[in-house]
Amino acid sequence: MAHLPQIKIPATYMRGGTSKGVFFRLQDLPEAAQQPGAARDALLMRVIGSPDPYGKQIDGMGGATSSTSKTVIISRSSRPDHDVDYLFGQVSIDKAFVDWSGNCGNLSAAVGPFAISAGLVDASRVPRDGVATVRIWQANIGKTIVAHVPVTGGAVQETGDFELDGVTFPAAEVQLEFMDPAAEEDGAGGAMFPTGNLVDDLDVPGVGTLKATMINAGIPTIFVEAEAIGYKGTELQDAINSDEKALAMFETIRAHGALRMGLIKHLDEIATRQHTPKVAFVAKPAGYVASSGKPVGAGEVDLLVRAMSMGKLHHAMMGTAAVAIGTAAAIAGTLVNRAAGGGARESVRFGHPSGTLRVGAQASLEHGEWVVTKAMMSRSARVLMEGWVRVPQHG
Repeated sequence: MAHLPQIKIPATYMRGGTSKGVFFRLQDLPEAAQQPGAARDALLMRVIGSPDPYGKQIDGMGGATSSTSKTVIISRSSRPDHDVDYLFGQVSIDKAFVDWSGNCGNLSAAVGPFAISAGLVDASRVPRDGVATVRIWQANIGKTIVAHVPVTGGAVQETGDFELDGVTFPAAEVQLEFMDPAAEEDGAGGAMFPTGNLVDDLDVPGVGTLKATMINAGIPTIFVEAEAIGYKGTELQDAINSDEKALAMFETIRAHGALRMGLIKHLDEIATRQHTPKVAFVAKPAGYVASSGKPVGAGEVDLLVRAMSMGKLHHAMMGTAAVAIGTAAAIAGTLVNRAAGGGARESVRFGHPSGTLRVGAQASLEHGEWVVTKAMMSRSARVLMEGWVRVPQHG
């Protein structure tokens, strides 16, 4: 019986923040997959093990969650004042598509380390000992990310004592700056608040009229109040992810918010846009026990945030959503800012299902429009495996 062999492609499996993904150099991909399109999507889906009706991704590198069904393509940048171009693909678990509509803030932490190790950053920009500044062009949303990567003995330092809730073991700290993070999304015109309001009344059939802050920063995000949808803001994954009615409610909120934000023109388009926008709910500080069993005191946080990703409650917090949280918290009057106690602030520490995270942002009102010059947070990254991934050759 005739059969086609497997092909092997150089790849690196990395953790970045609280996510994992398969990283490729653009030049290492098969020629047909070096350009956007069906061939690239088909390859990445096969690498990850999608679409999988069993929802397990057993026959691929994916981990059957939104945090582990991710791919990254890196190349030297042709743009001035940038070192590398970074393209992120969120692979659907059970459907045959790759969502290119947004960034992954967590995996952004691994881009600088990968780029240095893969020889994509000019050697003159990497100190033998110190911190390398890697200038990243985030190609999905057309934004700049600056990564500060520790280097020891001329190599990326991956181990250290920086602890990140949602990640079991400590590692080296990678500081990230998301420059001018208002996301430029189709139809949204790049406006930070696409509706022109800090808070809107969002009519959601079957749910009611919800107060909502809809913001394009880091990633388009719809913030609602926990209490308005029957939650406290202290929930862990099981409280929501096992509740089909709740998941359907969040997807309905997401669809109607996306329509109001101008990200889709018709409600049925949301089915092919799983990665963006995100939906999150906020609440004032309260104590709870994180998923690790660690208690989080009300006095340790400025507010509580829970966020949905790819149809499920995220186990911690997406990095891009953390940028949205920090940005919205810096702007007096948003629901995020109100939950944090109101007033001017340049940073917040928020509680999520796995613990807490601090994020900062610098916001100002210019000519009647809110502008955020940058948002900042720290993550960590580590190579888990490197070598080749194998996929069956297409006939």
